[in-house]
Amino acid sequence: MERIIRKKEMGMFEKFSSKVTQLTGSTPAFIIAVLLVLVWLATGPIFDYSETWQLVINTGTTIITFLMVFLIQKSQNKESLAIQLKLNELVASHEFASNRLVNVEGLTEDELKIIQKYYFKLSELALKERNIQQSHSIDEAEHNSKIKHKKVHFEPKKDSQD
Repeated sequence: MERIIRKKEMGMFEKFSSKVTQLTGSTPAFIIAVLLVLVWLATGPIFDYSETWQLVINTGTTIITFLMVFLIQKSQNKESLAIQLKLNELVASHEFASNRLVNVEGLTEDELKIIQKYYFKLSELALKERNIQQSHSIDEAEHNSKIKHKKVHFEPKKDSQD
C-alpha cells in the first residue's frame, strides 16, 4: 500500500510544528545547541561573567524551552492520535478481539482502571492454562475456566486399567 502524504491539507501551524519538531530532534540541531553553549561559555571572560552575560543564556533557554513545549506537544498529540487509530483498526479488524477497547482512550482514568482489573483477571486465568500461547477474550477465558472447573469437580473419575 502506497503512503500518501498530504502536506497541502495541513494547516500552517501544523506544517510549522512538524518541521520544527523534526529539525530540533536532529543531530545537527544538537550540535548547534552545544556550539552555542560553548560560545556563550567562551565569552564569559570577555564580559567578566556579568549578570547580563548570565541573563543572555537564561532568557534564551527559557524562551526556547517555553515555545518548544507547545510545538512538541502538538506533534505528540498528532502522533498519539495516529497510533490510537492504528490500534483501533487492529482491534476492530481482528475476528476474536474484544471491540470494547476501540476508543478506549476516550474513557476516564477510573474506567481504564476497571478495564485493567479485567485484564489482570484474564492474566490470572491464563496462568491456569497449560498452553502458554493460548489467548482469549475476558468473556471467553471466564467461560472456559468455569467449564474446566466444573469438569474437574463434577466428572466422575475413570478407573485406569493398565
